[in-house]
Amino acid sequence: MKKDRLVDGFLDALEFERNVAARTLINYRHALALFRAQPNLPGWKDCTPEHFRQFLFTLMKNGTARATIRLHFAALRTFYKFLTERHGLKSNPLKEVQLPKAEKKLPLVLTAKQIDELLSAPLRAKREKQAPAWMAARDAAIMELFYSSGLRLSELVALDVAHVDPYSESVRVFGKGRKERICPVGAPALTAIQKYRHEANVSMGPLFINKRRGRLSARNVWLMLKKYLRHTSIPIAVSPHKLRHSFATHMLDAGADLRSVQSLLGHASLSTTQIYTHVTVERLKKVYDQAHPRA
Repeated sequence: MKKDRLVDGFLDALEFERNVAARTLINYRHALALFRAQPNLPGWKDCTPEHFRQFLFTLMKNGTARATIRLHFAALRTFYKFLTERHGLKSNPLKEVQLPKAEKKLPLVLTAKQIDELLSAPLRAKREKQAPAWMAARDAAIMELFYSSGLRLSELVALDVAHVDPYSESVRVFGKGRKERICPVGAPALTAIQKYRHEANVSMGPLFINKRRGRLSARNVWLMLKKYLRHTSIPIAVSPHKLRHSFATHMLDAGADLRSVQSLLGHASLSTTQIYTHVTVERLKKVYDQAHPRA
């Protein structure tokens, strides 16, 4: 995208005033550039609802997923709200544009047995050549913490040693928009963290480190999970987010209330958390169908 004063001002406002995550800024810039790439568009303030309907038609014609379309239009809506509030635009043309309904996809979750198999994989797997001995302990601690506290990947790799409090059995997390929350940590995860810290000699700074003793990256964690999945019989791909999904679903299965799970996950809206109730209901239906004589 060429230099654009309005877009740059919008993204600066999101970054410095609202503390929006870097990934969101990249996605928003991409969505705005994609819209501007259409031929014969007027300036931002002269675009009409018809221009956005044409953009929507193009995306759907190209087979773009509904969820991606909705993300692109979320960026455009936020941008046009910025233009109306700060740059004198009289009305938001996107208010007249109707989007296709979001597809309801239930998140895949691991069973408790599959979780046990995955969490024990670092201790079963053969250590790679050149890899420090403490790395298996680190990997075990990472997976235990993911499942114990339901953290996002970005939250986990951002943790410092000081954020983990073994006495209150909790971890201080900075989520989306740098919102702080306290998450409880189970005894197995705390034990795994202490073991890793002892073996890796980590006493301050980043909690999870790489071979060069710098902060572990999100990509490192993805690759680590992929590696250990090969040492299990789990038939589906496992991502850090699937461990988060599994945490939330298993909590609800065990009787946790929705508000508590919302707080633990750091969701701003209860509607975001409600997807896990659908997962739980679907699982109950399967159990019912398999067990009830008149199902």
